Amino acid sequence: MRALLLGANGYIGRYVADRLLADPAVQLTALGRGDDADVRFDLSTGSPGALTRFLDAVHPGVVINCAGTTRGGARELTRHNTVSVATVCESLRRSGCGARLVQIGCAAEYGPSQPGSSTAEDAVPRPGGPYGVSKLAGTELVLGSDLDAVVLRVFSPVGPGTPAGSPLGRLAEAMRRAMQTGETELKLSGLGVQRDFVDVRDVARAVHAASLSAAQGVVNIGTGRAVRLRDAAAVLARVAGFTGTLHEMDAPTLRGGPGDHHGGAPVYPYPDGCGSWQQADVRTARDRLGWRPRTALEESLADIWMEAACRI
Repeated sequence: MRALLLGANGYIGRYVADRLLADPAVQLTALGRGDDADVRFDLSTGSPGALTRFLDAVHPGVVINCAGTTRGGARELTRHNTVSVATVCESLRRSGCGARLVQIGCAAEYGPSQPGSSTAEDAVPRPGGPYGVSKLAGTELVLGSDLDAVVLRVFSPVGPGTPAGSPLGRLAEAMRRAMQTGETELKLSGLGVQRDFVDVRDVARAVHAASLSAAQGVVNIGTGRAVRLRDAAAVLARVAGFTGTLHEMDAPTLRGGPGDHHGGAPVYPYPDGCGSWQQADVRTARDRLGWRPRTALEESLADIWMEAACRI
């Protein structure tokens, strides 16, 4: 099977590439904006016609779209998370390759959930911020395209390579700095939120499974278990060997940055518009993809810490 991977240099895309390259039955071509892509192409500005010509030449059996961004204003988010998806869908409709599309969505499309509940694929999406809105618009384009397509709504991916700007990435960096400078107290805020953390390597396995399946529509990818960020911080401290005190501030704030721990608390809120709770109902992934998560959160956090510790 020939697979075309879009966004191979991103956090999820890198692990998807590794997973596909490990399958001897897959011939992988990477398309992206970076110099190390097999073919350079910017989905947010490139024309559907140009991409169609490439699809007709390569004739992939599956197109996997991991491209997108989590940062920027509404215009940039729309350009990379919505317009780019429209380009992919239009190109596939025009092309004669007949490729299957695997689109990477996100749990931010759902928005806030009722604490204690598990969000299934039939939940009405109510994104609480521009990122979720832009990703949901991309999903709707895929679902309305009449293509052979599946959207994987990934909950909170963690593991090696976790972006430094993410809550767990920022926490690991703050802990590294505290240990490096000998601080014995780490002031934190925004740790009351609960998220369904799923290892990025398990996400890559799900993408591989979806590529080979006949599943269509939306499929949640998570663990089915919400974990309080406060508890994840305690596990990270244990695997890091941080013996100081984790002091949680009462009121989260959006001020501050990754290293703002002198004269104030570093902050780790979730600016994803999902409120205090998210937990996936993952029965569809089990039933239609034959997929289950394998990696424990402690292993994911240990890998995050190993990368942070290399900078000490």
